[in-house]
Amino acid sequence: MTKNNTGKIVKRTIIILSLLVIPFFFVAESATPNFDYISVPDTLKTISPDAKHTIEAQLVTTVLTRYHYNRVPLNDSLSALIFNKFINQLDGGKNYFLKSDIDEFSKYKFELDDFLANSNINFFFDVFNVYLKRVSERMDYINKLLEREFDYSYDEYFVIKRDSVDWPKDENEMNDDWRKRIKNDALLYKLNGKDWDFIKSTIQKRYKNITKYLFQYNSEDVFQLAINAFAETIDPHTNYFSPITSDNFKIDMSLSLEGIGARLQVEDDFTKIVEIIPGGPADKSKQLKADDKIIAVAQGEDGEFEDVIGWRVNDVVKLIRGEKGTVVRLLVIPAGSDLNAKPKEVKLVRDKVKLEDQAAKSNLLEIENNGQKFKIGVITIPKFYSDFEAQRNGEDGKSTTKDVRRLISELEQNNIDGLIIDLRNDGGGSLTEAVELTGLFIKDGPVVQVRNSSNNIEINKDPDPSIVYNGPLAVMVNRFSASASEIFAAAIQDYQRGIIIGENTYGKGTVQNLIDLNMFTNRKNMRLGQVKLTVAKFYRINGKTTQRLGVKPDIELPSYFLPEEFGESSEPSALPSDEINKLNYEKYSDIQKLLPELIKKHNERTINDPDFQYLIDQIKEYRESKNQTMVSLNEAVRRKQKEADEERKFQRENELRKKKGLKLLDKGEVPDEKSDSNDYILNESAKILSDYILLTVG
Repeated sequence: MTKNNTGKIVKRTIIILSLLVIPFFFVAESATPNFDYISVPDTLKTISPDAKHTIEAQLVTTVLTRYHYNRVPLNDSLSALIFNKFINQLDGGKNYFLKSDIDEFSKYKFELDDFLANSNINFFFDVFNVYLKRVSERMDYINKLLEREFDYSYDEYFVIKRDSVDWPKDENEMNDDWRKRIKNDALLYKLNGKDWDFIKSTIQKRYKNITKYLFQYNSEDVFQLAINAFAETIDPHTNYFSPITSDNFKIDMSLSLEGIGARLQVEDDFTKIVEIIPGGPADKSKQLKADDKIIAVAQGEDGEFEDVIGWRVNDVVKLIRGEKGTVVRLLVIPAGSDLNAKPKEVKLVRDKVKLEDQAAKSNLLEIENNGQKFKIGVITIPKFYSDFEAQRNGEDGKSTTKDVRRLISELEQNNIDGLIIDLRNDGGGSLTEAVELTGLFIKDGPVVQVRNSSNNIEINKDPDPSIVYNGPLAVMVNRFSASASEIFAAAIQDYQRGIIIGENTYGKGTVQNLIDLNMFTNRKNMRLGQVKLTVAKFYRINGKTTQRLGVKPDIELPSYFLPEEFGESSEPSALPSDEINKLNYEKYSDIQKLLPELIKKHNERTINDPDFQYLIDQIKEYRESKNQTMVSLNEAVRRKQKEADEERKFQRENELRKKKGLKLLDKGEVPDEKSDSNDYILNESAKILSDYILLTVG
């Protein structure tokens, strides 16, 4: 995020194909199979750096080593990390390079620092050209594999956790890996009723598309990969944008809210949803969520699905975007699903998300606890926004703080007993708004500290001595609450002004600025890219940082995501957590003293709550799926497993519906997620706040 804009947690990088095993059950079946060999150029092109890349590499190296928050020295240790990062970007699944290739590349593992210091980037291009050659060899082999159907009666396994295997020592070992990989792709289709003609044509089409997009890479693409291997080794939020990526980034910023209202990222060949934009078609449908994987896209009510596995994210976005009012259909593997899961179809009507759809909103919850009735006001904040353009023009534009101030006034007219600020899935926004919003709940004092690379510390304080709301307060967060959300939640927690409820937050406590490299040169005929650079860190008023640590809730609720799997702490190059001096501030209460009793009441209530037990079962199943390292390639074994998984999910869903008094599903019936949705996390949070009210007010 920039100094006044905490930004989004999504990393924007080009990620090359790694072709890890994934479930494929899509694409409309045609009457006549269309077999189409995967074709590669007769003569592979060799990609070389452009003349300007020498100058650009020198500028990027200077910016990264001199102006980054950490001032990281360019030495052999960093060289080894850059080497590993670049190889992983190209072939993290160990699917293409042979061990002999890696051994040859490794001769230069500790020399990349010297190469970069001298603006020599040939190594990266040489490695990429070997990569293109290996990919073309794999495509030739896939054509041979698909000449006849596989025998699924053998007891053999395919390793899906590729970090546990070594690079193939020779072509025979590589071929055996790919035979099992393609056999698994085919078996997944067969388990869902597809015949061999369909399976063959679909797999050929998929890898033809992957090859097509890969061989469109040019010198600028490879340079961006190389420099990002350098930049992201220093810090995951430090990136290089080529000129065309910079243009697309600007377009994305202005048009990203058109279409379905979701931000996408490529990971292991999946186009994964990383954020649902509040108020957009995806959000309103209640059928999509973060970590869902889009595997195919179709246009209109009856258009054929187009397989998008292995596509670049920009090309997938082009398929999904379209005119307002038109229909787009997605085939999605739901977050947490195992390899045998059947994807669901989601139909959405494209629309443009308006500013008012993202604005803070309120509602009133009426609950009963311990024989008493409570009115709990809820204010949901999708992002920390401010109309800077209006402010520059002297106009009274919208802002988070203004809207929340108004919503509090409206809720208090209903005589609310307590207030919940819902920051779930709020990825950040304006730092100023995070500070001013905190000021609505405290009289005065510091809110957050910001330290730059020169160790200068700026203290951001509440600018308004008045308190807008002084009643019982709770703040809801989850793993997708980041940056500005964490600043607000941390300040409320440090002042003990309210109870923090939910999941540990993301842990992004850094500040980024965008640097245009064109400002360093006067060559009008040479267009350079931009560097997004980490320049500062946030610290709480108690001296601790949210970096890596996030904000740990006072009352923690179940979460799908482990810190080592998602969030800042999952990033190897993320800046470390540390501490600075604590500031002077006065606490508003002693919530910590009440936490044991609040947690006890919460546990007693949820141990028999069907929604909570359903959630815990889903999380357990998700973790088991994530821990799976290999899959059987025996059809009978896999079919038995698939049927058992489907039956277990069916019975679990109906058990929940029975306990809640909902209509039971028939076999094969898909639940209406929108009509059956119930925000039990919000309801439980309201009950926790009412527990607090009973303990403090009576």
